Amino acid sequence: MSKPLTDQEKRKQISVRGLAGVENVADLKTNFNRHLHFTLVKDRNVATKRDYYFALAHTVRDHLVGRWIRTQQHYYEKDPKRVYYLSLEFYMGRTLQNTMVNLALENACDEAIYQLGLDMEELQDMEEDAGLGNGGLGRLAACFLDSMATLGLAAYGYGIRYEFGIFNQKIVNGWQAEEADDWLRYGNPWEKARPEYMRPVHFYGRVEHHPDGVKWVDTQVVLALPYDTPVPGYRNNIVNTMRLWSAKAPCEFHLKDFNVGGYIQAVLDKNLAENISRVLYPNDNFFEGKELRLKQEYFVVAATLQDIIRRFKASKFGSTEVVRMDLTTLPDKVAIQLNDTHPAMAIPELMRILVDDEKLSWDTAWDITVRTCAYTNHTVLPEALERWPIDLFQNLLPRHLEIIYEINRRHLERITALYPGDYDRLRRMSLIEECGQKKINMAHLCIVGSHAVNGVAQIHSDIIKDTVFKDFYEVDPQKFQNKTNGITPRRWLVMCNPGLAEVIAEKHCAIEDYIRDLSQLKNLLKFVDDDALIRDIAKVKQENKLKFAVHLEEQYKVKINPNSMFDVQVKRIHEYKRQLLNCLHIITLYNRIKKEPNKAWTPRTIMIGGKAAPGYHTAKMIIKLITAIGEVVNNDSVVGDRLKVIYLENYRVTLAEKVIPASDLSEQISTAGTEASGTGNMKFMLNGALTIGTMDGANVEMAEEAGEENLFIFGMRVKDVEALDQKGYDAMEYYNRIPELKQVMDQISGGFFSPGEPDLFKDIVKMLMHHDRFKVFADYEDYIKCQEKVSALYKNTKEWTKMVIHNIAGCGKFSSDRTIAQYAREIWGMEPSLEKIAAPDDPR
Repeated sequence: MSKPLTDQEKRKQISVRGLAGVENVADLKTNFNRHLHFTLVKDRNVATKRDYYFALAHTVRDHLVGRWIRTQQHYYEKDPKRVYYLSLEFYMGRTLQNTMVNLALENACDEAIYQLGLDMEELQDMEEDAGLGNGGLGRLAACFLDSMATLGLAAYGYGIRYEFGIFNQKIVNGWQAEEADDWLRYGNPWEKARPEYMRPVHFYGRVEHHPDGVKWVDTQVVLALPYDTPVPGYRNNIVNTMRLWSAKAPCEFHLKDFNVGGYIQAVLDKNLAENISRVLYPNDNFFEGKELRLKQEYFVVAATLQDIIRRFKASKFGSTEVVRMDLTTLPDKVAIQLNDTHPAMAIPELMRILVDDEKLSWDTAWDITVRTCAYTNHTVLPEALERWPIDLFQNLLPRHLEIIYEINRRHLERITALYPGDYDRLRRMSLIEECGQKKINMAHLCIVGSHAVNGVAQIHSDIIKDTVFKDFYEVDPQKFQNKTNGITPRRWLVMCNPGLAEVIAEKHCAIEDYIRDLSQLKNLLKFVDDDALIRDIAKVKQENKLKFAVHLEEQYKVKINPNSMFDVQVKRIHEYKRQLLNCLHIITLYNRIKKEPNKAWTPRTIMIGGKAAPGYHTAKMIIKLITAIGEVVNNDSVVGDRLKVIYLENYRVTLAEKVIPASDLSEQISTAGTEASGTGNMKFMLNGALTIGTMDGANVEMAEEAGEENLFIFGMRVKDVEALDQKGYDAMEYYNRIPELKQVMDQISGGFFSPGEPDLFKDIVKMLMHHDRFKVFADYEDYIKCQEKVSALYKNTKEWTKMVIHNIAGCGKFSSDRTIAQYAREIWGMEPSLEKIAAPDDPR
């Protein structure tokens, strides 16, 4: 019997990884050794694993630099319209393997590293995640950068280089504990500091009105130091830039006023300015109105706009040498996309530059601003909408407050003309909320100051127009669009699941073709009854499950049954995402197995993972409940390996890349109307998991694309939720009517899962019974029934796998390439292109 192939041998056979030419491999080895030699300091002659990682990273980076320079030169000569994607989050994960995939270097590097006697996966594991995001919004920005480069758009991602990204999560005695994510501790081989482009950013001060214009004076200055990270397109020799700003105190900071306790104290106080880029705020879908956060938002905007205008003025008109001074053409050359309201200050800041500095009239400046800016809305949850207190603004950004007041005055003047005497409408549509403490509604500012407003899935875009922003839609219907989110198939298929990528490539087309045009996956439908394809897809899934099972045993010391269904819910912990509904199902299933231990139950390993915002008490209690249920279930010998519950600690991009390819069932169970889109749902679908979900977010379009009969859809639709709100949701009614639900709730409240502390979960029980905004009980019965269907189908591997093929074949729409092509054509006025540019070693 032939020996099973090693991972390295298996990888070698996979065409998606690029060819390992002999010269290529030899060159890589030479360059690797050169980097290793210069990495090692004279007094150290033994290399560590980290030294090897850095040598490899620098070797791969060498292949980026020539392309990066040539791409930027190409843009300078062609002078295309440029798009600036402004986001306070870029959740990038690791860079090494993604770069190898996009440059078609994976097999050559693999072979070189193997010949040097090293293990590629071990080296890759040395890289820290760039965790500069909380969840969906930040990861979307990262996928978009990949797609913009792949589609040949002259695009720039602008954000903050947080010294500390999203916290690392430890589970201690079943509770979440946070530790700081010191991701830059060992240095970052992928970034390049650009001190020559350092920019001043102003805060505080006061405003002076003179006959010749307005001056913002006596400000405090913080310097913004840019760090550039290359963003390679997929095998097209294009390398775009992500520029992240770091805060630096100016040299004279506080040193002029020695009243701060002398020289030493003045130097120590430099930290105050530099705190702006110290740490990512760890809230997902929740607004915390802190001054430091507003400083972060203005900091990234002010630095970026200076950069945009510098680049606009320096760029040449075709071949002539004239430098552009006429800012009225800005919207022809610049598009600014605001990723949620976090960078909303771009609107008043651009107005300040155009009116105060460039001396344009208000009307001209406003026309330029609106035609340049566009806004993406990411949520309809009221607690997530940014509303900044006016006194905070008055103190921190006095000139911007004046500008916002003037924008609002003119906006309300227009509304008054359209709806004379409708004072309630004026109140609803004002940028300033007057009830109680006066606040600026940043979403209203974004809508008024942008030429396009989009939601991130069809149902979400419809909800925006029908409810939250209905008044604005009635006045400016042409502004409102939909752009359903997508994911990059480079990271989320080729990189994380090469086995599946290869099976697909063998069946119907060259990998390079369908990875650039994911709609070609529909060709798989021709093979839905092909026994060979069914067998191959099931085999890849089984291999991924075995590999992940090994990972779990190493990490958590838990033995799991790889033949069980891997039932996975990974996402931020939030009441609206209803991890609690999953918990109710787990306990129900546990009770049923205990009641009939001899029945042929479909074995399940239920995995839940995700971080809770450190200040979100309910979310932290939910984590404790999940781990407490696991303690009971996993140690019950009657249940055995038919049911296991695992909390996946420290869920992040790199863990997603491992767990998603190994999953059988994807849990997307938010209350209808609450999850704007979701993108994890798309990753599971592309990687051969089936979805159990509500008709919410992009699930609706997934069901449309794959056929609703190929998803496990359950629960209330948006109209049912609205009807229940009208009637009044009464949790007790369900509790009293459904015996299994009553049993489950009595177990939680009676201390069955917390014997040492019977009322540990009283807050959760009280919330579910008396003030559950997300109506968990209302969907319980249908969810349990739907889970029974899942268990039944899982027993029939062939039928299950055919359903998987329908899902993979329906994934084409959910490539971020499609999303970005729509942004480009319908919002930015740019045309995407799949052309390659010449590689640096090609003659031009």
